Amino acid sequence: MHISDKIAIFVSVKQQISDISEVLPGLLSELQSLRKTVDSLYAENRSLSRNVDKLLKENRELRKRLEKYEKPPKDSGNSGTPPSKEPVKSEIERRTKSLRKKSVNSVGGQLGHEGKTRKMVDAPDEIVDIASQFCTECGRDLSDVEGKLDYVIQEIDLPPITPIYRERRFYKKVCPCGCCNRDYAPRKRGGNAITFGKNIRAVATYLSVVQCMPYERLQSFFETMFNVRISQGTLANIVREMLDRSRPAIELIERLIKESAVVGFDESGCYVNGKLNWSWIAQTTYLTLVFRGAGRGAKVLEERFGDSLKNMVAVTDRHSAYFAIDFLDNQICLAHLLRNLEYLNDIDKEQAWAKEVQALLREAIHLRNERPTEIIPKENWLTRLDDLLKKNLDNLRKEFNELKRGIIKCRDYIFNFLENPVIPSDNNGSERGIRKLKVKQKISGCFRSDTGADAFHALHSIADTAWKNGQSPLDAILALV
Repeated sequence: MHISDKIAIFVSVKQQISDISEVLPGLLSELQSLRKTVDSLYAENRSLSRNVDKLLKENRELRKRLEKYEKPPKDSGNSGTPPSKEPVKSEIERRTKSLRKKSVNSVGGQLGHEGKTRKMVDAPDEIVDIASQFCTECGRDLSDVEGKLDYVIQEIDLPPITPIYRERRFYKKVCPCGCCNRDYAPRKRGGNAITFGKNIRAVATYLSVVQCMPYERLQSFFETMFNVRISQGTLANIVREMLDRSRPAIELIERLIKESAVVGFDESGCYVNGKLNWSWIAQTTYLTLVFRGAGRGAKVLEERFGDSLKNMVAVTDRHSAYFAIDFLDNQICLAHLLRNLEYLNDIDKEQAWAKEVQALLREAIHLRNERPTEIIPKENWLTRLDDLLKKNLDNLRKEFNELKRGIIKCRDYIFNFLENPVIPSDNNGSERGIRKLKVKQKISGCFRSDTGADAFHALHSIADTAWKNGQSPLDAILALV
């Protein structure tokens, strides 16, 4: 390399070094600007992260609040909600929807079903002959022409409804010995000379208790139908008087229930003079006892039935009070469980767990119906239930695990009806028995007094017991007069 080439390279390098010294301050300025931009972006990112966390939290809260609107509504078909609290739309759907599976049989009476129809009586109270008096063609008089019987029908009607005024005269007799004899109760001081007979009192009680008519409507009914004017106060006094007359019958029903091996229980709220009370029912196949309690706890039954509870198998829902009592055994209502499972099916139509549990319960009920008198071991059924309860439901909504935990708690009381044919698989009898109180409350709003509430409970017990034994509730009330 010549010296001239070396000198050229040196000059070039020197010039580059000079350029770098001039560029470095600019690069440093740009680097500081970039650092500020990065710091600003970092701060902005942190702010956005906080906002995202806040929005996610708000989103979770809103979803939780919206869940109750997204869930299918609860009604008497998929929960324990009573029909009286259903919205009109749910009530209409319930009347057209059933938990029963569709049968393969055709609609209507099946082969072997014994039909029933009204039969003609041998001795009618009145006979009316109907025949033509004139010819429809020529107009000739046919009154003297003997007719030929074509056909006969009988018509059922009510007689003219007019009150019967029965005068009762009471005579006292004086014996030669000087003793004054009266085989009747003395007249009450201040009593009215006009009283109401046993039929009016029995019908008033029957309509008030069995048909749940309020006193104002009863007053109008008697005046319109029978031309009998009766005040609402008198109607209330009649029902209260029947309460006193019913006490021996109520004591007998209570004693017989205490001696029963299987008893169904249920409870429901009722309002007395604007305050919440609780109506309780204890019932068997042939007996009904409805009474008012101060609360909803186990103490009410323990005070009423005492040590007899230890000899009973209680058929109930899953209310905790029943499992705090020392019963001989328990049977929970499978109809309640089937309704709760139906609600889970409404929540998630794709899942299979609730449907499998439903199928298991229905299969057990069907087996009991096919073999009503046999003792069926329950171990195999409990094993099949346990297999379903072991399944992980965390991927489903929380309601599934909630019901699963509830079933686990009462596992030992689900299939007892298989081993004892006397035990029913549901508590529908108790719910039907206590429903009359809800109907009365829906019509009248509440009971005005403790005495009125107790009278309704006692007289309903007698009427329902009579009905269960194939007797007329009206005849049972007449027997008390």
